[in-house]
Amino acid sequence: MKRIFAIFLAACMLLALHACAKRAAAPDGAAEGGAVEAAGTAGKPAVAAGPLSPVDGKTVAFISRSADDPFYAAAKEGARSYAAQWGMELRCPDELGQLAAIQQAIDEGVDAICISAGDADGLEDKLKEAMDAGICVSTWDTDVSPDARALMVAQGSASTLGAMLVEMGVASLRERGVDVNEEVLYVWRSTLAEDESLPAWYAAAKDHIRANYPAWVEVDAPYCSGQEDSVAVAEALLEDYPTVGLILCGDSAALTGQCQAAHNKGLGAENLTITGFCPPSAMQIYLDAGVCTRWGLWDCGMQAAMSCYLAAFLAAGNDVRVGDVVDIPRIGSVEILANSALAEGQETAEKNNGVVLLPERVVFTAENAANYNF
Repeated sequence: MKRIFAIFLAACMLLALHACAKRAAAPDGAAEGGAVEAAGTAGKPAVAAGPLSPVDGKTVAFISRSADDPFYAAAKEGARSYAAQWGMELRCPDELGQLAAIQQAIDEGVDAICISAGDADGLEDKLKEAMDAGICVSTWDTDVSPDARALMVAQGSASTLGAMLVEMGVASLRERGVDVNEEVLYVWRSTLAEDESLPAWYAAAKDHIRANYPAWVEVDAPYCSGQEDSVAVAEALLEDYPTVGLILCGDSAALTGQCQAAHNKGLGAENLTITGFCPPSAMQIYLDAGVCTRWGLWDCGMQAAMSCYLAAFLAAGNDVRVGDVVDIPRIGSVEILANSALAEGQETAEKNNGVVLLPERVVFTAENAANYNF
């Protein structure tokens, strides 16, 4: 049974590699810091009539941190969809490592690089080399130092994402009759231990728990793993802490791995709460199996596309400063914020440096997950 379920999961994740679209606009009133739990309508962004975009003809190297993860595959497809409408050429050197992909972009003389950094420290010198060669660099999802890129498009502040994770867990705990004001044993799971943003979300989640659920108790340490051993580490967690009540997963591989481990051990949402961030297509199987009832994400395709657009926008000769507003065709207006919006105390250069935040995130449940096709 486990083997059949694992094969089914693999097929599901392969399907996710071929589908990503801009979801419909969130209900009125959704703002940064909020998570929308409502039905949506899937579909690719409509192509509106009008003049060519300011980035028409620009070439962007889109460098992902993982070609196989459904989150990054969905983001790439979304970026490609938008880029085609904007008249941009998107190059995706998935077969190369990130350092080699940056070098190839330099050799080819692309206009811009958009990257989700796998190893910030190991990439920054090469990204600075690209900038010295006149290539505009932007990041999304995972960042590098501000002096190694121009703009970063983030899914939200650490406090927003940490609180969202906890509150999704709270909603599911209450669904199974748990008094969240009493003691709950919880643990943090991640397969991206080297990523600087995840510890920030983890710290923010702990702060939110201390302020709102002081009776909760965390296990001795976070459970981190690589993607390849995510299920094995998740099973070990369940063996080490059989009374754990809530597992918060900071990335899609951790969430799917933890759900698979719970399923392998015959655990369901009625006796264990697992939540985290993941594309809906990769989690539908666990929703149907009754392993997980609630998880979240953001429009990763839009996020990646925005990062590509902003890098190409700067490459076209435009300058931006903190407080400026940039209109992105088919998406809307975004504001350039200081880097301190993500990392307290981080400095921001006078121009062409800063952060853009996505306006909202979405919570997936049985009521709305099927309405999204990424």
